[in-house]
Amino acid sequence: MSSVQPAATDTPRKYQLFIDGQWVDAESGKTFTTPNPATGQTLAEVAEADRADVEKAVSAARRAFEGKWSRMSARDRGKLIYKLAQLIEQNSKELAQLETADNGKPIRESQYVDLPQVAENFEYFAGYATKIEGETIPVPGQMFNYTLREPLGVCGQIIPWNFPLLMAAWKLAPALAAGNTVVLKPAEQTPVTAMELGRLIQEAGFPDGVVNIVPGYGETAGVALASHPGIDKIAFTGSTEVGKLIAHAAADNLTKVSLELGGKAPNIVFADANLDQAVNGAMMGIFFNQGQVCCAGSRLFLSEEIKDEFLDRFKEKAQKIKVGDPSDASTQMGPQVSEEQLNRIKGYVDIAREEGANVLTGGCPPALEGDFQKGYFFQPTIFSEVKNQMRVAQEEIFGPVTSVITFKDEDDLIKQANETIYGLSAGIWTSDITRAHRFAREIKAGVVWINTFNMFNAASPFGGYKQSGYGREMGKHALELYTQVKSVWVDLSGKPIGWFGK
Repeated sequence: MSSVQPAATDTPRKYQLFIDGQWVDAESGKTFTTPNPATGQTLAEVAEADRADVEKAVSAARRAFEGKWSRMSARDRGKLIYKLAQLIEQNSKELAQLETADNGKPIRESQYVDLPQVAENFEYFAGYATKIEGETIPVPGQMFNYTLREPLGVCGQIIPWNFPLLMAAWKLAPALAAGNTVVLKPAEQTPVTAMELGRLIQEAGFPDGVVNIVPGYGETAGVALASHPGIDKIAFTGSTEVGKLIAHAAADNLTKVSLELGGKAPNIVFADANLDQAVNGAMMGIFFNQGQVCCAGSRLFLSEEIKDEFLDRFKEKAQKIKVGDPSDASTQMGPQVSEEQLNRIKGYVDIAREEGANVLTGGCPPALEGDFQKGYFFQPTIFSEVKNQMRVAQEEIFGPVTSVITFKDEDDLIKQANETIYGLSAGIWTSDITRAHRFAREIKAGVVWINTFNMFNAASPFGGYKQSGYGREMGKHALELYTQVKSVWVDLSGKPIGWFGK
């Protein structure tokens, strides 16, 4: 039986906090509204968590961790996670509609990209629940030494607004598989699908308090979670600026932290690349999800030999992108997530013009009709004549804006590609396999795509170098974020050790 209500409704949805297996109002009684970014109309009214509610959620998570959850077998834990994956698949159509209504991404992306990956992540880590193992170590003498890999305890998880449900899956799935309990704070811009996930967690039969969901603002609920002494680990995905604040907040308690932060990815096209493939890759690299992707290929490095031909094709395809109603299956780009984000993009476009960059196409909101006139839309935008030192090439815009930089020399190209505070991802387009692997080694980034872009899988690790954060999500490496190792020594000789026994 479906738990998720259909998204199409003129009446705003209402959500409470999900704490200790119960739906409750915020202690303060406060609520906030979240709009549909395509129209500006209110989509939902949501209870607003603050410090008091976070305190309740952490206490509930601690009780669950030390109670039923810690006594549950790994097999049973895995079965619950797998059941959740199945429920997500059964409700995927409704969840995709809600994701599109709350975030603004086209329904074709919500339904055929986000939701399948959400289910895949829970399926993948459901299988890992029974495969988290220790090891025996051949130490000298009559000693037996072995290790235990144990859960950390209560994990605080703060997720972003660009992939709301998928980022929840990236964090929840490995944390639960490892035996932790969780307090999850969704982004205030996009809380809806996280709250629906709470309903499915209930339906799957998770013990009360294993997952708690506390929507609210970063300045209140987020800070309270990151600085709480009862939190054993904090995970955050978002901007580098906020990531630094999270790390500072966690420092007083020496809380373990993992961060997946911003990026300014170089997407490099060599003269010998398949241009049709590379142009399509550049489109996916910057216009997917309205450019609101931390690993977006926002710095497009083009060989001077193919610059003119490439830009002609790139511009033509960008101008044909259908921008509009994200619930329409033919729409290719929806609105930005919020008015704040739209204004941020406008500001960077003005900065780029002032710095001397040339607007090849776009650079302003599109002319739309009806309710969509009030939406937060922006045209696909290409800047040419960009220098790598410009702000538009160095600072994360988080929108459908790409900066085109040309190159001649490969050594200089490597230098420019790495001249950024970020190191999350990179793309390389070439038919020279030797060059491809050489550049994959030279570029300082956690993910490198060769002749493709924006590829992800639950089994493959994702994370950044430098100020793009630390720690890896997905794959077996994610389990390192949610477990700790205990070394156990056993004396097999029965004899006193050292000189005190003499």
